[in-house]
Amino acid sequence: MISDSEIRSAIPTALDSVDVSGLGDKIDGKVRDMYTVDRKRALITTDRVSAFDRVLGTIPFKGQVLTQLSAWWFEQLQDVVSHHVVDVPDPNVIIGHEADPLPVEVIVRGYITGSTSTSLWTLYEQGVRRPYGLDLPAGLVKNAALPTPVITPTTKAEKGQHDERLTSAEVVERGLVDAELWSHVQAVALEVFSRGQAVASQAGLILVDTKYEFGMIDGKLALIDEVHTPDSSRYWVADTYQNAMSEGHAPDQFDKEHLRLWLGAQGYKGDGEAPALSDEIVAEVSARYISAYERLTGLTFVPGEQPPRERIANRLTAYFGR
Repeated sequence: MISDSEIRSAIPTALDSVDVSGLGDKIDGKVRDMYTVDRKRALITTDRVSAFDRVLGTIPFKGQVLTQLSAWWFEQLQDVVSHHVVDVPDPNVIIGHEADPLPVEVIVRGYITGSTSTSLWTLYEQGVRRPYGLDLPAGLVKNAALPTPVITPTTKAEKGQHDERLTSAEVVERGLVDAELWSHVQAVALEVFSRGQAVASQAGLILVDTKYEFGMIDGKLALIDEVHTPDSSRYWVADTYQNAMSEGHAPDQFDKEHLRLWLGAQGYKGDGEAPALSDEIVAEVSARYISAYERLTGLTFVPGEQPPRERIANRLTAYFGR
C-alpha cells in the first residue's frame, strides 16, 4: 500500500478537477465532472469530497480509487447486468456510453442502521413496523443484520437537496418505472448486492448498504455511475462488529461516514460553513479509501501521475476523434 508519507506529500496537489474544456458538452455533477460527446460520456472522477451535500475539500487519490474500483466491479458483475463503461484511459477517467438514467436510485440495505429522521433504524425505533412499505420483524436492534436485504428506492436528488424516499409500490404507481422493469431492476440489484457482500466478507469487510444507479442503453438495463465504492456504499470492518454491538456503537467505518463522524466531532452537523479538514483526517481518509480498494480487489493501488490534466485531455480527445 502507498505510504502515509506519500499520501501527505500529495495533499497540496490533490486533484480538484480535470480540465478538458472544449472536449464536449459539460454536465456538472455533485463531485464529478462529466462531458458528453457523440453519445459517450466521460466521467472525470475528481478528488473533491462530498459530505452533508457540500464540497469540503480534497482527498488525495480518492478520485482514482473511485474510478479504478468501479471499473473493477463492473467487470466482476458483467454476467449479472451490463454496464456503461467503454474504456478507462486514465486512473481519473471512465468513458461510458451515454445512458438514459432511471428516475430512481436503488438503495439496498443489509443492516438496519442510521441516525437521521428518515433512516430505517430511526423509524423502526419509533415503532414504525412497515417503513417504506417493508415488513420488518419485531426485536431488531440497531446495526443488526436484516433477515434478508431490502430495497428502499429514492428519487434522484439535485445538489443540496435530499432524496425523496419511496416505497416500491410508489415507484410503479407514480409511473417512474413500469412494473415489469422495476421487478427486473430489484432482482438485479439484490443479486449485485449479494455479490458485493461475498467479496466484502472475503476482504474482512461488511457491505452494510449501497446505492445503485441504473439506466437504459439501447433498450437494455445497465449499471451506471459508480458501484461498491467507499462513496456509494457503507462498509464496516468485520472484526470490529461484535465488540461494537456489545458496546452499543457502530463498527469501524471504511467509507466516507468516517469523515462525517470526524466533522461531527468538530461540531459540524451539515449546515453553514464546514471546518477546514486537517492534514491528519485527510491522510487518514485517503488511506482508508486506498485500503478499501486493495482489500476488495486484491490489487495494489498504483496512483497515476499528478497532475494529469493535459495528458487526460489528450487521451480523451484522441479517443473521441476530436
